[in-house]
Amino acid sequence: MTRHSASLLLPATLLLCGLLSGSTAQNCFAAGPGPQQPPHKDLQYNRDVRPILLDACFSCHGPDSASRKADLRLDQFEAAVAAGAIVPGDPQASEIIKRIQSADPDVVMPPPAFKKTVSPDQQQILADWISAGAKYQQHWSYLPPQAGTPPQIPADVAARFPQWASNPVDAFVLERLLATGLSPAPEADRRTLARRAALDITGLPPTPELLQKFLQDDAAGAYERYVDSLLALPEWGEHRARYWLDYARYADTHGLHFDNFREMWAYRDWVISAFNRNLPWDQFTTENLAGDLLPQATLDQKIASGFNRCNMTTNEGGIIDEEYAVLYTRDRTETMSAVWLGMTTGCATCHSHKFDPFSQKEFYQLAAFFNNTTQAVRDGNIRDTPPIINVPRAEDRPRDAELPALISAARQQVDARRNSARPDFTAWLATATAASLGGEISTDKLHLQLNLPGSTERQLQLNFRGTEQTLPLTESANLEGTGAERSLNVQGTAAELADAGNFQNSQPFSCMAWVKVPANDGYGAICARMEPFPRHRGWDFWIQQRRVGLHMVSDWPSKGLKLVSRDQFPANEWVHVAVTCDGSHKASGMQLYINGKPQGKNVENDSLDDSSIEAAVPFRIGQRSDASPFTGALRGLTIYERTLQPAEVAAVASRTRYLALLEKPATERSEAETGELFDFWLRTLDPSYMQAASGLAALEKEQADLRARGTIAYVTQEKGETAMAFVLQRGEYDKRGEQVGPETPAILPPFPADAPRNRLGLARWLLLPQHPLTARVTVNRFWQEVFGTGLVQTSGDLGVSGELPVNQPLLDWLAVDFRSGGWDVKRLIRLLVLSAAYRQSAEVTPLKLEKDPANRLLSRGPRFRMDAEMIRDYALAASGLLVRQQGGPSVKPYQPEGVWEAIAMDVSNTRSYQRDAGASLYRRSMYTFVKRMAPPASLDIFNAPNREFCVIRRERTNTPLQALVTLNDEQFVEAARRLAEQALQGPQETDQQRLQQTAERVLCRPLSDTELQVLLQSLQQLTSYYQSHPDDARLVSLVGEYRWDDKLPVDLLAAWTLLCNELLNLDEVVNK
Repeated sequence: MTRHSASLLLPATLLLCGLLSGSTAQNCFAAGPGPQQPPHKDLQYNRDVRPILLDACFSCHGPDSASRKADLRLDQFEAAVAAGAIVPGDPQASEIIKRIQSADPDVVMPPPAFKKTVSPDQQQILADWISAGAKYQQHWSYLPPQAGTPPQIPADVAARFPQWASNPVDAFVLERLLATGLSPAPEADRRTLARRAALDITGLPPTPELLQKFLQDDAAGAYERYVDSLLALPEWGEHRARYWLDYARYADTHGLHFDNFREMWAYRDWVISAFNRNLPWDQFTTENLAGDLLPQATLDQKIASGFNRCNMTTNEGGIIDEEYAVLYTRDRTETMSAVWLGMTTGCATCHSHKFDPFSQKEFYQLAAFFNNTTQAVRDGNIRDTPPIINVPRAEDRPRDAELPALISAARQQVDARRNSARPDFTAWLATATAASLGGEISTDKLHLQLNLPGSTERQLQLNFRGTEQTLPLTESANLEGTGAERSLNVQGTAAELADAGNFQNSQPFSCMAWVKVPANDGYGAICARMEPFPRHRGWDFWIQQRRVGLHMVSDWPSKGLKLVSRDQFPANEWVHVAVTCDGSHKASGMQLYINGKPQGKNVENDSLDDSSIEAAVPFRIGQRSDASPFTGALRGLTIYERTLQPAEVAAVASRTRYLALLEKPATERSEAETGELFDFWLRTLDPSYMQAASGLAALEKEQADLRARGTIAYVTQEKGETAMAFVLQRGEYDKRGEQVGPETPAILPPFPADAPRNRLGLARWLLLPQHPLTARVTVNRFWQEVFGTGLVQTSGDLGVSGELPVNQPLLDWLAVDFRSGGWDVKRLIRLLVLSAAYRQSAEVTPLKLEKDPANRLLSRGPRFRMDAEMIRDYALAASGLLVRQQGGPSVKPYQPEGVWEAIAMDVSNTRSYQRDAGASLYRRSMYTFVKRMAPPASLDIFNAPNREFCVIRRERTNTPLQALVTLNDEQFVEAARRLAEQALQGPQETDQQRLQQTAERVLCRPLSDTELQVLLQSLQQLTSYYQSHPDDARLVSLVGEYRWDDKLPVDLLAAWTLLCNELLNLDEVVNK
């Protein structure tokens, strides 16, 4: 009988197979069960047994039905007992023991073909566990962490490793090392330790001054003082926030369809501030998830709720709103689960989780917490998709807090005058005549005014700065009517005037006109002085979908202003429209009017700075220089070189209408018409009302100006109804099943009875003392940030399919200590970086490489390639180019041409990458503008995520493209040239001294004699090359915006630049 056919005769339910680590099959099983091992006592399933079964049996006999063999499960007590694989109390009757101890290659499990075995000790553990009753436990992460007592270090061990005797972290690490047959590495030298700690605490190398201060501190506790000084730096908050932004999926664009700009950076600033204030983690959690729901929520707490708004959104016309509403809620649920629960709850959207005890219904109950916000599905392709709040600058916040009450009081005065003014109005109305309406408004600073009644068939008359001029009409326009009824019909450029409208953005001006447009959603410029694509420099008086608006542009869209009225005006009738600009080049200083009444503004862009808007094209009536034609009829186009007051605009817009009403007999006027006259009289003729309205307008403008200097924040806002969701069959949005309310999974602690069923209650539930996951997941992630890999390597999945902790007692102790210590993040990081485990040298030995190849046990100090942002920031900091300004809008440093353009839609306002200049080129990488469809190229190559979804653990690859970035990217070459310039400008007299000084900045240590000789030889070769290739040397000097000292010989600067580039590319530099 063949081996294959023999296996077919075995009972199907006993076909155990698996992948077991250990010694070879021949050594373990050739002699049957082997010698009797001493019994194991106090065995625990999670700690002692499950790792054996997970490694050996679960791949074929575990929770995954797709890979399960013989319909046998060993991960469940009932299933294993029912199959006879385990007989509690009787290991010899248990088929699993018979199989692993069998010497028959046709019977033994795991099969020899797997080349895996169960060691004698592992066999004994399984047998002893079955003898004791084969008690299963819940998965380890669903049991509350037990702090326990740190292991006692024996006196002889403490004598050998005295530095390991004080920090509880070290007791756990040392116990595991010794049990594995390993010893700790010696402590790293001071320079290495100083660099490592600075990178882990601030994300930057230590400044030369801080490093020297530490090196010169010979007193006891020098390292502790150094760590405390790093923790006090503002760069601490930036570095911790940089990790958090991956988890929060923060970006500067919406992500889908147009992928337009989203003004989100107020949330990033809040995160930095929260870490720098050392906001306790429980409060940090609550404010991120539900800051808006806190009683009397502060501005900062509302900003914090922007965590829920960081998800991708769309405004695509063809979407089904319900489908995307489901996707948004799913994203928020999965993000919360990954960040605080370390669970892959998204695996339960279509069916119950295959591995974790988590049903599909429970997923949608959890999703209900996030399914009750006021946010619309469509983002509008705008920067400020509601709900949003205004965020003034810090120095403006006290005044911003005062203004609402002042505005309210001023509005009450306006209302009070309106309510008391009726007798005065009635008296005026009884004797009012046409002259009572007032004359035409002042012509002071009149810039241009059309004179249609005086125009001939093809000649347009106008007044330009007091001079009558005649312009020829184009074929796109014609005059119609006579006298006051004469109008200009336009379908594009009607006329142009070279000198008109050439305003600076600091110059006040106003435009107004009567227009009649058809009932369509067209757009165009009534008049404009604007250059063509791509810059669009200039301004225009704009109509968009029957809304009045304005553009002022220096370089679109990065330096531009656009606003349109919220309301439309009627089609096919004459309407008076106007815009006024106060010279502030901010949207708050612009006002829009329809029929004399101020309009609410939709601000689509407010990024214009003090850059010039003077356009090198003529002023045109009817369209911009080459596009955006206006279609409709015009009358009364007038432009002033001053800001018209509301009363002046109202007077022009209303005179004809109100004259007709005034001439009507009082008995024929309707109540509404009398009300129109009353409003006109108040706005233009009643001094008391006008004074009160002017005071209100001044306060409102002050508030608008103040807020325009700040930013806005995306916030979360709860609906005023009970949260709910539907269980979706197979996860499909249109296949609704049972309606469910907000609830938490049964495997975890019950929801607090007194907590609200909303996001605030969810946050309270996450922070319960008995919650098994939140603290564990959090400290594991901070451990990952410091040591490169978490105690649980799968830091986003602590569930059944995740990896087991490499040191669960340590993880549990840290979790309990973190919670009981007040959720203090600085305290936790300080504990880790002060540990002897952290302070070890990173040198590896053959034994450590064999037993601890990935350094999971910490048999040596942490060493791994830094993240993308840290590599770039390191080069900037070492070179002295880094601008340490904190907070503010995102910046656009160097990037290869065409990255955005290759994927963006033509209508997207992030279609073209407009590189910044000056200090913005040298900000920390966490401030770099993140366009989701095309993330920053140099960061992407080093595995930075595109922030489309929550990322808990980045990949860490090693590719040739990364070397191309650090060797050739403009940012890195420029940094190397600045390093070279400093070396050549310094007081050092020899190349050896210059190299040592540069090494101190780049490596935080001096060069050895061997290293020095290698670099000197390289310098000689480079100098020789550039002396004979002056054009190449000149090219090196032209890289980047930073202007170098032109007194330096260009060939020498080029040679030193390439030498410094070599240093910045050392493995020692790009690794921590």
